[in-house]
Amino acid sequence: MTSDMLKQAIEQAAATVRQTNPLTPSITNTVTINFVANAQLAVGGSAAMVYLPDEGEGLARICDAMYINVGTLFPIYAETLPKTAKTLHEEQKPWVLDPVAIGLGKMRTDLLTQFKEYKPSIIRGNASEIIALAGLWNVSGGSAVSDVRGVDSTDTVQAAKDAAMALASWTGGAVAVSGKEDLITDGKQVALSRGGSPMMPCITGTGCSLGGVMAVYAAAADPFVAAVTGAAVYNLAGSRAEQYVKGTGSFQTAFIDELYTARPADIAANPFTLE
Repeated sequence: MTSDMLKQAIEQAAATVRQTNPLTPSITNTVTINFVANAQLAVGGSAAMVYLPDEGEGLARICDAMYINVGTLFPIYAETLPKTAKTLHEEQKPWVLDPVAIGLGKMRTDLLTQFKEYKPSIIRGNASEIIALAGLWNVSGGSAVSDVRGVDSTDTVQAAKDAAMALASWTGGAVAVSGKEDLITDGKQVALSRGGSPMMPCITGTGCSLGGVMAVYAAAADPFVAAVTGAAVYNLAGSRAEQYVKGTGSFQTAFIDELYTARPADIAANPFTLE
């Protein structure tokens, strides 16, 4: 795929989502439920937040795509998440996995281990989370010992490149590594998406909501294009919002506004390089 082809695919994905309003449920952490839902709605998706096993499984059958985030786990998630992921895999529905705080606790580790066989369409995380997941799944580029500080990364985006490519090759989908410059790969090609704002890491839920938005685009495009489109609209919205806000509180509101008003052509024009 050339850069021009990717730009056309990004614009098409963004436009299709606006036209079709795909149903994209999420099982996400309690800290960010509101932000995830509003971000999905802002880009044109239809949001639904669930946590019960029967609801997760049921929505997995009828959704257009789905987002699973392992932050702030509840005991019931030991049943909900595997059932939902298994159903998504069986129904061949695109889904996004966010391995938040991988390495923290046995339940989280057990769940993430199970997800390997259900091959998420897109994996989105920071560099340390991606390296740790590759280690957990025994693919190249990973580390058996997680170097994750809670939800923060202690590794650079480029340090996770090999792990990201190996994970994408395993799943047959895409992996997005979030950072100052986002890296997205399908295991063959690598895109680097630029823009954003230093304020983005200062509000909770930017990464979580990005995973939710990538799921929205996964309903309209292949995993690589969907992940690049999600990164592009986030980098565009962040760079625009920071121009006129006083601080992080107003930034969050302005950021949602910019997601909502971003035109497909502008999203496609956000700077990126393709390797």
